[in-house]
Amino acid sequence: MALSWSHAVLFVHDEQRMLDFYTRVLGFQVTDAGPISGGRKITFLSQEAAEHHQVAFIAGREDVGPSNSHAHLAFRVEDMPELRALIGRLQAESLELRPTSHGNTWSVYFQDPEQNGIEIFRDTPWQVKQPAGETWDMTLDDEALLAWTREKFQDAERFGPQADYIARRERELAAASGDD
Repeated sequence: MALSWSHAVLFVHDEQRMLDFYTRVLGFQVTDAGPISGGRKITFLSQEAAEHHQVAFIAGREDVGPSNSHAHLAFRVEDMPELRALIGRLQAESLELRPTSHGNTWSVYFQDPEQNGIEIFRDTPWQVKQPAGETWDMTLDDEALLAWTREKFQDAERFGPQADYIARRERELAAASGDD
């Protein structure tokens, strides 16, 4: 059996503020909404045509501080222009951004309006043993960022092409499921 990730559901205190942020800043679209048991409302959001929802909000969160039930939600972007455009939108919101490269990603961490942790990332061409993390300069151009990342992580344990890591994991998964 192979599970694939689909969505996360968050309890929210100020649904309109959260909807504004996730739609206007992060680019999600509302796909559905309606009442659920207990008189609460759920709102579904997605950026993927094949996913009815990637995130959903249930109104009625009682606490207003940082979530203590998860560290962050992570979203992948396909290329650096997308990541850079999103960084610009986040900076326009005056959010505190924490750019972190894990060797295998260029990530930007921040908090949504209700202090839920969010990570937006772009894969690098490499894989390294985790956990690993270094602050990266968001002003570097793509070529300089590649060079910086290689220099920072090339001596890290298990540094190598991400394609090699993926091929190894495919073999391990096939062996575990008896498909080899």
